Amino acid sequence: MELCGVDTSKLPVLTHREMREMIPLVQAGDRALREQFIRSNLRLVLSVIKRFSNRGEYADDLFQVGCIGLIKAIDHFDLKHNVRFSTYAVPMIIGEIRRYLRDNNAIRVSRSLRDTAYRAMKARDALVDRTGQEPTLAAVAEEMGIPREEVVFALDAIQDPVSLFEPVYNDGGDAIYVMDQVRDERSNDDSWMKMLSIKEAMQRLGEREKKIVYMRFFQGRTQMEVADEIGISQAQVSRLEKAALKQMKKSM
Repeated sequence: MELCGVDTSKLPVLTHREMREMIPLVQAGDRALREQFIRSNLRLVLSVIKRFSNRGEYADDLFQVGCIGLIKAIDHFDLKHNVRFSTYAVPMIIGEIRRYLRDNNAIRVSRSLRDTAYRAMKARDALVDRTGQEPTLAAVAEEMGIPREEVVFALDAIQDPVSLFEPVYNDGGDAIYVMDQVRDERSNDDSWMKMLSIKEAMQRLGEREKKIVYMRFFQGRTQMEVADEIGISQAQVSRLEKAALKQMKKSM
């Protein structure tokens, strides 16, 4: 495969040890090593842009934007974190591509809202670096010195539109799509039986999982809102939600 004149099948590969030895020299300004380091990590960019292949964007454009994220990751990576470079770089690349998609989205969001959202994401990253754990929305708002509601509103405003055919959950079998969670007013004949089945399946869940499912799919709350209310990270909410849906599917 060739993107932006780069034959991706011929990209070099560096070991974890080689990368850690090169990073201080790269950040010190060694141009030759910097070029080598970037080329050896372009596969990270490729792996990320595959996630956005259904957006109708040119792969070359996403590849170039992803490379910007990769370069930012190289410049800001700190060996003291004791994590693999790829672990640090992939979220940076994803973030750069998402910013590009948001800024070029047909649904226009005001500049002030976008600025607030980006400042919130930077505040979140700063809190993660300082505390080593996922902060709550209240903590992010306090870090920024603004009301929590403004942070929630700004972050919700820049969320990407989701396709009805976006998979919500997939355990290797039949996937659950967004459209499966959307109410259809024309289908009321057997809705009460479905509701009974769902409620029965929910009774088999633990209290926390039950609350997460109720807030997510009955109240329409975001994972970040659920995480803030329960007092756990968004990543934990995501894992518990997937496990709960899987258990409910077995029960039903």
